[in-house]
Amino acid sequence: MMATAAVEPGQLRVGFVGAGRMAEAIAQGLVRAGKVKNQHVLASAPSDRNLCRFRTLGCQTTHSNREVLQNCSLVFFATKPHVLPSVLAEVAPVVTAEHILVSVAAGISLSILEELLPSGARVLRVSPNLPCVVQEGAMVMARGRCVGSSEAQLLQTLLEACGQCQEVPEAFLDIHTGLSGSGVAFVCTFSEALAEGAVKMGMPSALALRLTAQTLLGTAKMLLQNDQHPAQLRTDVCTPGGTTIHGLHALERGGLRAATMSAVEAATRRARELNRK
Repeated sequence: MMATAAVEPGQLRVGFVGAGRMAEAIAQGLVRAGKVKNQHVLASAPSDRNLCRFRTLGCQTTHSNREVLQNCSLVFFATKPHVLPSVLAEVAPVVTAEHILVSVAAGISLSILEELLPSGARVLRVSPNLPCVVQEGAMVMARGRCVGSSEAQLLQTLLEACGQCQEVPEAFLDIHTGLSGSGVAFVCTFSEALAEGAVKMGMPSALALRLTAQTLLGTAKMLLQNDQHPAQLRTDVCTPGGTTIHGLHALERGGLRAATMSAVEAATRRARELNRK
């Protein structure tokens, strides 16, 4: 097997142990962006239930986890967290120094992963979020002790096919769970409330929901493309005595800012508790 860091992304053989929605989203992003050829992707799962979606992408499938390791140099472990230790024990005998192993499972630290795998294994953790499904994910990654800059850069480049990916200290992964993982639900709750406000004032629900989604999309693009602080964009929308400042006053009276900060804090604390179990 060729050392992974020396392989051009287009020639890379990528494996997925676990074939759920997040694994499919990452594979789909890699294939559609031309980062990896579909015939160079191999996914494993106990049953055909999820593997059929990989076959639809033109990827290879198997029921053998070891086969994935034996044929792929970059392998994503996308199983449920409680299943991962037994899966790693199963594949450990075929792990080599040339593998790059990426865990997508929440709650299992790099130190634990390194304990469960052969000495010197190159291990990284990635925390994705659901918008990876539409290639607009917010992802962070952290590297283990044996991972060099070239391997980390390779993984980051590949994952950018699924959205934005930043390398961070491992401690930030739990915060990312509270911010970007759980944040999808927080944004959806705010979106629903925003649309319901329009419905209250007489707008049909379907139209209100569509306009709300487009408003969020456009705002996010402006923040990303212009690298603006949200406060600056908010100020640009606010005119003295206008509609926006009256609406913002109502949000402040309702405690939106404090409630949102508390939501991220609560989700982060829960992620940390799960990591200690």
